[in-house]
Amino acid sequence: MYRIAGLFTAFVMLAGASLSPAAAEDKTITVFAAASMKNALDEIDAAYTAKTGVKFSVSYAASSVLAKQIEQGAPADVFVSADTDWMDYATAKKTINEPTRVNLLGNSIVLIAPKDSEINNVTIAQGFNLAKLAGDGRIATGDVKSVPVGKYAKAALEKLGAWQAAEAKFAMAESVRAALTLVARGEANLGIVYSTDAKVEPGVKIVGTFPADSHPAIIYPVAATTTAKPETNDYLAFLRTSAAKTILEKYGFRFLISPTT
Repeated sequence: MYRIAGLFTAFVMLAGASLSPAAAEDKTITVFAAASMKNALDEIDAAYTAKTGVKFSVSYAASSVLAKQIEQGAPADVFVSADTDWMDYATAKKTINEPTRVNLLGNSIVLIAPKDSEINNVTIAQGFNLAKLAGDGRIATGDVKSVPVGKYAKAALEKLGAWQAAEAKFAMAESVRAALTLVARGEANLGIVYSTDAKVEPGVKIVGTFPADSHPAIIYPVAATTTAKPETNDYLAFLRTSAAKTILEKYGFRFLISPTT
C-alpha cells in the first residue's frame, strides 16, 4: 500500500516537473482595442508572437464600450482607445496605469460611398451639403454621443455647417467597423469612417476627406491597465518600435512618437 502511494506521489511530481516549463511559457496578453485597429494590430500581434511566443486574446469594439467593460472588471491588460476622451475616462476610474500611457497614433476621417456609387470627388469645405448628397439614403457613422468616429464626424459637420440638415439621415452604428459594413453592403449611401478603415474594405471608396482643422485631433492613446500582467510592459515597448511603426503606417496610421529600434 505504501509502495503504491509512493509511486503515485513520484508520478505526480514528475508530471508536475514536466508541465511546469510549458505552463510558464504559455503567456497570453489580453488587449481591448478600438475597432479601427483590427487589421493593423492583428499583424503586429502576430509579429510579436513569432518573436516571443506570447499569445494574444483581443477584443475589438468601440472605445466607449471597452472603457466601460474595463471599469466593470473585464480582465484586460492593454487598452487602445480611438480618442483621448475614453482613455481619460478610464484613467479617472483608476483602471489605467497612467505612467504607461502614450499617445501613439493619429488618423483622419473620410467620406465613403459604396464602390459602385455614382458619387465621386466631393469637396468637403464650409457649407457643403451632405444632406443633399445623401439623397433619400442614409449616412452611416458611429454613434455621435459615444463612439469616437461619430464624435469626430459630428464635430466636423457642425464646424462646416452641415450637421443640422443632415442629422436626420444618420444611421448610428455601434462601432466604426459596423458603419463601414453598412456602406459596403449598400445599406447606406454614404458613411464617415477613418481613412484606415476605408483602406481595408474593398466594398467602399473614399469620395472626400475632412479637413484636419474641422474636428479635434484624432489621437489613439495606449496604456496598460492597473491589473496588467508583468509581460505587458514588453509588449507596450514593442508598440513603440520601428517594426510596429512600419506595420501601422502601412495601414495608414500616423505614428506620433519617435520610434525605438
